[in-house]
Amino acid sequence: MLTLQINGKSVEVDVDPDTPLLWVLRDVLGMTGTKYGCGIAECGVCTVHVDGRPVRSCSLPVGLIGPHKAITTIEGLQADPVAAAVRKAWLDIDVVQCGYCQPGQIMAAIALLKKIPNPTDEQIEAGMSGNLCRCGTYMRIRAAIRNVAAAQGVTP
Repeated sequence: MLTLQINGKSVEVDVDPDTPLLWVLRDVLGMTGTKYGCGIAECGVCTVHVDGRPVRSCSLPVGLIGPHKAITTIEGLQADPVAAAVRKAWLDIDVVQCGYCQPGQIMAAIALLKKIPNPTDEQIEAGMSGNLCRCGTYMRIRAAIRNVAAAQGVTP
């Protein structure tokens, strides 16, 4: 049994320590907001936060996380003000096309804005670079991130 801290709750899971976090979230705990994309940590679709940092859950064995690190999924951001601002910005400019990559994109954007509330275009590019969008909504994603910074009273 492994103990994980997920979305503010202590959760025990009976899995092999080498099991990727993504499969624990989706298959063991039924938390399907985090998506499977490539399985090799290249596309960013499976992004979650561990202690506030964006990580690829498809390649992170749960045994390396430990019982004291905070895991946050897209489902755990309901009361987060930065997440609310990001969701609003996404809707305001219709960022989503097919939507499959969006949980990962949103998780990466939230982590970026919490680390750098006033990101430059270069910082946005660097912070979002590991998240792929097959529909090509990159310009709208970056515009939404700039809109969040502006709405919070900080603009580059």
